[in-house]
Amino acid sequence: MSQPGLPQDYIERIAALRGRRHVFPTLDPARTALVVVDMQNAFVAAGAPFEVAPARAIVPAINRVAAALRAAGGRVVWVQATQGKKGTPEYFDLFFENFLAPAARERAHAAVSEGHPLHALYPALDVRVGDRVVKKCRPSAFIQGASDIEAYLRAQAIDTVLIAGAATNVCCESTARDAAMLGFRLIMIEDANASHSDTEHVAGLMTVYRYFGDVRPADEVVGLIAAGAEAARRAG
Repeated sequence: MSQPGLPQDYIERIAALRGRRHVFPTLDPARTALVVVDMQNAFVAAGAPFEVAPARAIVPAINRVAAALRAAGGRVVWVQATQGKKGTPEYFDLFFENFLAPAARERAHAAVSEGHPLHALYPALDVRVGDRVVKKCRPSAFIQGASDIEAYLRAQAIDTVLIAGAATNVCCESTARDAAMLGFRLIMIEDANASHSDTEHVAGLMTVYRYFGDVRPADEVVGLIAAGAEAARRAG
């Protein structure tokens, strides 16, 4: 099972503050990208250095949203945490040198280095020709210098970003916050994100919903995509 969504009392309180349940009630699929964060073996496979065990349960939801968005003319972007060699700008030394015990550091760094089997996207993900794979060297894909995702999305005229992946309250939340700061309309898919515990997962969702964007389950997001595609058909 996937992890829980937003508490109903929290939804009601925030909706009352802003006068509506959702800040982005519609989307244009052709201007929307699903950004899937760190769904790699290093984070999803059993026993991996950064294992987020609940992430294995969100794969079907991610694949379902990706299929719906592709069919409606949107973009799917798979973001891979990718570290360079120590001493290069692509090495996140602040984290690796301070937040990991020395005994774990080498294995963890190797797992997110190109060419290592754990660096690869989790095999159950439905990655298709035409999807974009973006490598990032910081928790947020959108922070300056971390990746080329912003340039890619701007070139595709994308204005709406759907966030999925692991961990909800770390790299997914960081990516979501920075996407919003850059002016992208943001929807976090509550059952297509996962963290180490229910508490951490819900905390990430709550922060995003209060200040940065919408939070919706995958079924609602698929419904928004379908409705947007139908609106575009009628207008065209």
